[in-house]
Amino acid sequence: MSSQKNIVPAADIEGLIAQGRPIVVHEGHALDLGEWINSHPGGRLAILHMVGRDATDEINIYHSARTVLCMKKFRMGRIHEPWTNLEPPIRRPDFYTNLTAQKERAKERAKELAIAHEKPSRRTRSVDLGSAAAILNKKLSTTATCTTTTASCTRRTSANISADPEKLPLIPEPDSAFCKKTHRENYAIEMEQQEIAQGLLDNPAVDAETQRAIVHEYRALHQQIKDEGLYECRYSEYGKECIRYSILFAIFMYFLLAKWYLTSALFLGMFWQQIMFTAHDAGHMGITGHFIPDTIVGAFIADFCCGLSIGWWKSSHNVHHLITNMPEHDPDIQNIPLFSTSPTYMKSILSSFYNFSFLWDGAAEVLIPIQKYTYYPVMALARFNLYMLSWLHLMSPRAAQLGAAWWTRPLEIVFMACYWYIFGYCLVWSYLPSWPIRIAFVLISHMMTMILHVQITLSHWGMPTSDLGPVESFPQRQLRTTMDVDCPAWLDFFHGGLQFQAVHHLFPRVPRHNLRRGQALVREFCERTQLKYQCYGFVKGNGIVVGRLDEIAKQVKTLVDCQKYMSETGESGLH
Repeated sequence: MSSQKNIVPAADIEGLIAQGRPIVVHEGHALDLGEWINSHPGGRLAILHMVGRDATDEINIYHSARTVLCMKKFRMGRIHEPWTNLEPPIRRPDFYTNLTAQKERAKERAKELAIAHEKPSRRTRSVDLGSAAAILNKKLSTTATCTTTTASCTRRTSANISADPEKLPLIPEPDSAFCKKTHRENYAIEMEQQEIAQGLLDNPAVDAETQRAIVHEYRALHQQIKDEGLYECRYSEYGKECIRYSILFAIFMYFLLAKWYLTSALFLGMFWQQIMFTAHDAGHMGITGHFIPDTIVGAFIADFCCGLSIGWWKSSHNVHHLITNMPEHDPDIQNIPLFSTSPTYMKSILSSFYNFSFLWDGAAEVLIPIQKYTYYPVMALARFNLYMLSWLHLMSPRAAQLGAAWWTRPLEIVFMACYWYIFGYCLVWSYLPSWPIRIAFVLISHMMTMILHVQITLSHWGMPTSDLGPVESFPQRQLRTTMDVDCPAWLDFFHGGLQFQAVHHLFPRVPRHNLRRGQALVREFCERTQLKYQCYGFVKGNGIVVGRLDEIAKQVKTLVDCQKYMSETGESGLH
């Protein structure tokens, strides 16, 4: 470990980051986390999204005091303060461009080898349409309106002319698909810029001084949270939770044994909806605060009782908390072609989480315009998708790359196998008497959990997805992209803590039974800092989400109508 008095110049840090070193800033020191990134329980992506940034707040609120103390061994030296945040390489557009370029070069090499093996009688020239499009995009001005869009669709431009025609990049004749893609991307960019402009108007300025003042108040609030003991779990509340879960399960068993199969399915769905709140708490180590017991509790509830991988949930949820509502990075809002909560998806994006592209295609142009109507039906069936994601996670290398103990993946596989044996074989296949009852039982029990899926999406799907830049502080982004649900205290059990998502995103390790007190402190914090605290009733919150879905749907409809007009009239926008 370097001496703490050693100052590491910002230029040196930037150079090391350019070489691929995962360096973050914490409490005035540069940390090189290269030795830890592969064993980080929160996964590699959680660190990669903090590279080049002052991650003091993120590190302190997500980790126990013991873990934070361990950070000292990764110190390279002190940094010049105040630190100016860099854009993490994983968030830069060229990061994905480079990845795509590497894949394309690999494909081209494979094609060249195939052609060489075929021994063609005449040499042919390959055409790099991507490079040609890039040249044209630089040369042609574009806007995103139907009447003024410049379709970059032309055979050649005077800028391409050279003495040797054979060296000219060949560009196809005006192609409707190419024109539509260019128009769509320009339109999406314009919509993004409008959202960014609105975000800058509606929130405190993102200059360094204003954001430092917000961070100062946030750290004072964090200290107050600790001083009031809000990190201490009230186990008596979990005693009440267990009684409620037991009652729901007992009612399910009573009606099942009485052969009221479909009624019993209702209560099984209620049981799943309620007990998953405790799995959420355990995933954040908000029950005991220790990895082993909370992991076992989380796996027992999620995997054994509900058939869902707690490891999958952690891998996506940790990233979601750090980069909330970033279209390219937050897996919780990446649902193309079924849903889009951001105009960004019209451009087709490469997901840094899933490591594949969400392509905007004909299915998206059909489904997104009607997404406000399909929202609730899809939420009713969303549990089936979670089953698939859970098994895909456990069968993928990612399940062994979370720095978890060696036993976590085998434990999950055993628990999930038990779930499918008990629920799938013993109950649905063996006990239920006929196929119509089996199908109805599965659908009813799973559709009851739509309440949980609506609760999960409610706090973010209606919120902005714009990126206001690397200067924006952690607390401002969390409050800007998260909504709370207002409800009386006696109804807290129904929402299971998810009604306090804004508070939870600011302090994710605070046990949920202390979040109502935390809400009062956050309200005071927002008054001091002029940050907006967005809290609405359950019905109004649903209206905001549906309204956001409708807003994006109208943008897509405008885009499709415009493309149709261009196709029918031949109007390219070149004037």
